[in-house]
Amino acid sequence: MNRTSIEWCDRTWNPVTGCLHRCEYCYARMVSQRFGKSFDPIFHEDRLDEPIRARAKSLRIFVCSMADLFGSWVLDDSIRQILSVVRRAPWHQFIFLTKNPGRLREFNPWPENAWVGATAVNQEQADRAIAGLADVAGKTFICCEPLLEHVDLFGASFIKWLIIGAQTGPGGHQPHVHYVESLLIWAGENRIPVFQKNNLIWPDRRQEFPDELNPEKFK
Repeated sequence: MNRTSIEWCDRTWNPVTGCLHRCEYCYARMVSQRFGKSFDPIFHEDRLDEPIRARAKSLRIFVCSMADLFGSWVLDDSIRQILSVVRRAPWHQFIFLTKNPGRLREFNPWPENAWVGATAVNQEQADRAIAGLADVAGKTFICCEPLLEHVDLFGASFIKWLIIGAQTGPGGHQPHVHYVESLLIWAGENRIPVFQKNNLIWPDRRQEFPDELNPEKFK
């Protein structure tokens, strides 16, 4: 596992790397290319026991920051092996994020120490995220990073957390202020904690966590 600059977790764990979505704004692909590495999907079985060996303290672990674990190209068996490790390491909290939320229901019920999220950079992805996460037997969240257009999360009041961020890297830009404001109003009405990434230029930035992910519990 690796230390990370991602503000809402302590470590990243990448038992799978690579992705076939080919999003133009993908930071993981840019990182791989910078170091001359292939971004073809690979399952790293030798990394499976890394969270088990990290017993000194509880950690918030972002699973597959360099991949989409639930891409259609990832084998069910690989995912189940990873979830088995999550269950064997209940002292950690594991955070999953995907652009393919329709597959999440296949792995119900989720471990108690898993947070299951879907990306929603535009309304099309938001609609898929809401539909997919509604069928998840576990703790769910939505990540609007990069927030590229107005997103209506009507019907998603069941989620436990909302992350909002800007687009970084080449061609990066800040989302329209009204896109962010509408999400903040919606989250406030539904009492959902909001985490605004450091890459989002915003006065009085909110960086809230669900209770189980509160940084005070991981010092």
